[in-house]
Amino acid sequence: MELIGSIQNYHWGQKGSASIVARLAAGIASDVVDENRAYAELWMGTHVSGPATVRATGQLLADWLLQNQHKLGEKVLTTFGAQAQLPFLFKVLSVKQPLSIQAHPDKALAGKLHSQRPDIYKDANHKPELAIALSEFEALCGFRPLAEIKQFMEDVPELRSIIGDEILSELQTLNSDHPRHVLEKCLRVLLTTADDAIEKKLSKLISRMKSMDEASRKSVYADLVERCHQYYPGDVGCFGPYFFNHVTLKPGEALYLPASEPHAYISGDCVECMACSDNVIRAGLTPKLKDVDTLCSMLSYACEAAHSKLFRGQLQNEFCTLFCPPVPDFAVARFQIPAGKTCTMAARDSSSISIVISGEGTIDSNCQIGRGSILFIGAHETKTVTVISDLVLFQAFANV
Repeated sequence: MELIGSIQNYHWGQKGSASIVARLAAGIASDVVDENRAYAELWMGTHVSGPATVRATGQLLADWLLQNQHKLGEKVLTTFGAQAQLPFLFKVLSVKQPLSIQAHPDKALAGKLHSQRPDIYKDANHKPELAIALSEFEALCGFRPLAEIKQFMEDVPELRSIIGDEILSELQTLNSDHPRHVLEKCLRVLLTTADDAIEKKLSKLISRMKSMDEASRKSVYADLVERCHQYYPGDVGCFGPYFFNHVTLKPGEALYLPASEPHAYISGDCVECMACSDNVIRAGLTPKLKDVDTLCSMLSYACEAAHSKLFRGQLQNEFCTLFCPPVPDFAVARFQIPAGKTCTMAARDSSSISIVISGEGTIDSNCQIGRGSILFIGAHETKTVTVISDLVLFQAFANV
């Protein structure tokens, strides 16, 4: 069954046909792309903020599933309850400028926040995420190793003066076994410093970077900080690279972001899958609400090397790599099938949604697919894909 996804035109997205989101939408619907409009995300799921529809009828997929619960699969109904919907939200993102530094709550905190502030936190679900790069993809992810954070405090006097001597003294004597208490102090001081003071320190830092030689610029991530400042001048989040790992994914590489993991996407295209939620707790690089107290209280403060943030997929067969995070809500399969080949998509214990990123072919010999095709497949259904031109396809399903 073919679906039509929902496009989100957030300001941070790539504009016009430079956006893979716009190209995917145009590929299936022959839509005219507005070159002056940002195309940030393509949503494929049942979340009310961007619901998918059945292409043949225009019916909401959520309504169709209420009438066809068996298509979800017995394990989904058992795990997520009767009258269940898809437990995951599947997306394609095209990122031109940095997104906010953020984290997502676990289920207990999500329920509490939704109860207290339903206008801000609009559901009670957690939101672990998996991002798989489609192009070179930059992100901030997790706290840097403690030694790196300490070194930045030495190398960036503008940051050091904000944190202050007392906390810096605690930080310098801190070992890597129990970093939470002091790192939380550092972050709270930084994020609660008055905006005008942050603006002055950043202005001084940006000015100083212009006179640095290339080696010095590289050592303090000048290019990244300047890019953040270009889009969010004076924003406290521009200091984020001194606390959080900077990672660059190659196509096919992935990040898994569990609850309480600080992160920010910087640039590039990716496929993203998450629990069906839109709960975001922000701290910087955004004009939106910064819930500093909640964020600082909830973070994991695990200091790890950048390379450890990569999430490895497992080769399922010659065409398929499977990414299975440690949550029941979702998993993602990545298919790369050369022209002229035939591949069987294994039956899953849950319904799934697939999107064709590039190439052409047929499914079960009677359904033409090409760039932008979005397909719903019911639980326990096996599909045969015959490829005309090299095909890249992603399939999301519940990890039950």
